[in-house]
Amino acid sequence: MNAFLPGLSDGLMKRILSISCALAFSPLVAFAGDKPASALSAEKQTGAVPSISHDDLLAAIKDKSVVIIDVNGSESYKDGRIPGAIDFAATKDLATALPTDKSSLIVAYCGSEACGAYKRAAKAALALGYTNVKHYSPGIKGWRESNSPIETGDKS
Repeated sequence: MNAFLPGLSDGLMKRILSISCALAFSPLVAFAGDKPASALSAEKQTGAVPSISHDDLLAAIKDKSVVIIDVNGSESYKDGRIPGAIDFAATKDLATALPTDKSSLIVAYCGSEACGAYKRAAKAALALGYTNVKHYSPGIKGWRESNSPIETGDKS
């Protein structure tokens, strides 16, 4: 039976095969929407979220169907941000800044594709129970390079 792994006893080989078969044919995840529950759990733990394209973000802004979180710090926020973005650093209670509908689109961004600071805001939104959290990976640098509108100054 264990011609491929001669060091294993037949009993141990049978246990390994039975466990492998059980794992291969059992449902490992429960689905929530279009994501497996295990993926949602992993997102909550690591802050890893799917990206949103520039065009999709522009459309969501136009439709007023997105809350954007800027994670670049308050000085950078004042110097220029995606219009309508929330200053994550200055927000004392993120729960009150976000919509009550937990399926609302929440987009976090930071400086550029090389920046990972967005994960703090994404992780915070996921921890609050939001299920549609995305990352605008080009960040403010990519936003500026696309000649998209920039909002500056303190938010009124």
